[in-house]
Amino acid sequence: MKNNIKVLRAQRSMTQDQLAEKLSVSRQTIISLEKEKYNPSIILAFKLAEIFNCKIEDIFIYEGETE
Repeated sequence: MKNNIKVLRAQRSMTQDQLAEKLSVSRQTIISLEKEKYNPSIILAFKLAEIFNCKIEDIFIYEGETE
């Protein structure tokens, strides 16, 4: 799933390590999220929204299923 995590993180001058620490996940998880290779759990998505002070829809872009 596409997302704006890298952009939102950069806007807040936050490193991947800092975001990982706030989420209690590894830096590798942040890298996978930013490369869109990993879809987070709903709990992690809510935590990201809280950290970035925005809606989940502002972070993740659902494009629907492709045929």
